[in-house]
Amino acid sequence: MTSTPPPHNWSRSQDDPVNGMISRTGCAELHHALQDCMAEHQEGRKCQTEVQKFKECMTTYLKTRKEQLLKHRTSATQCA
Repeated sequence: MTSTPPPHNWSRSQDDPVNGMISRTGCAELHHALQDCMAEHQEGRKCQTEVQKFKECMTTYLKTRKEQLLKHRTSATQCA
């Protein structure tokens, strides 16, 4: 007998570490829109606009964060 896993809990609780991480990126609103779309349609193909917007936001965040870390590393190396 195979049991089915419980449905995903789309909670936006601040206790959720993933939501906390996404919140710090500035992309939380887009993530919530994607979650809402997925919950409504239960079909990822119907949420491609939301997926693309969230992806673009995260890509921008990651690029900026990488640049910040490289700049910090460079200035720390020059100070040593």
